[in-house]
Amino acid sequence: MKIQSLDPRITRSEIELEKPFDEAKELDQWQTYEVFHQTKRGQQHQHVGCVHAPNAEMALLFAKEVYGRRGLCVNLWVAKSSNIFATDYEDADIFECEEVKTYRDPGYYKVMDRIKAFKEKQQSI
Repeated sequence: MKIQSLDPRITRSEIELEKPFDEAKELDQWQTYEVFHQTKRGQQHQHVGCVHAPNAEMALLFAKEVYGRRGLCVNLWVAKSSNIFATDYEDADIFECEEVKTYRDPGYYKVMDRIKAFKEKQQSI
């Protein structure tokens, strides 16, 4: 039995209802690649979007067509989305920092007495 649809394109394709689907082959499911571009030499790369491609070389070509052709772009990076690791929002405590950062003040260290003594000795000379 063939599928009957209101869309004539589907009806014309004569899709069988009972026909089982073939198993997905290696290149049937493309991977997602995150795209980063650089607008000027020496600047940092910025994330601009993603593309779907069978491999990294094709991802670069797709990224060039989608993100590099309209605006100024001097360099492109692509990285598999599956290779990007991120923190969970539940792990927000790893970003908490000490309110009092006395270690940044030179007076915090015990060598301050020796520094003052050295300065006094230099002034007396």
